[in-house]
Amino acid sequence: MNVLLAGAPAGAPSILVAVVLLAVAAAGTATVLTRDPLHQAVVASFFGLLLGVAFLVLQAPDVALSQITVGAVALPLMILLALAKVRRQPAGTGERPPESEPAPEPRQEET
Repeated sequence: MNVLLAGAPAGAPSILVAVVLLAVAAAGTATVLTRDPLHQAVVASFFGLLLGVAFLVLQAPDVALSQITVGAVALPLMILLALAKVRRQPAGTGERPPESEPAPEPRQEET
């Protein structure tokens, strides 16, 4: 018997599972459709949290705790640290010029 739904009607567990799985599907779609890496890290964190809730509803609390630790904390933290490192690279390391400055025009040789 599901401890979360003690005393609930017989169809309640399947409805709860369906709602959680729909939320996971929506969060996964939002993660894929988010284009900015910073915003994507936040949405991926929410997706990891929802996956943890899904595992909890499916009565796998040990997997839920692991998922919350990795999916909602560790992965977004690694993404944010990588973004911070990439964004503070010094000039001349192969990065493109900032968007506000136009790229220099190529020189044409006259013969």
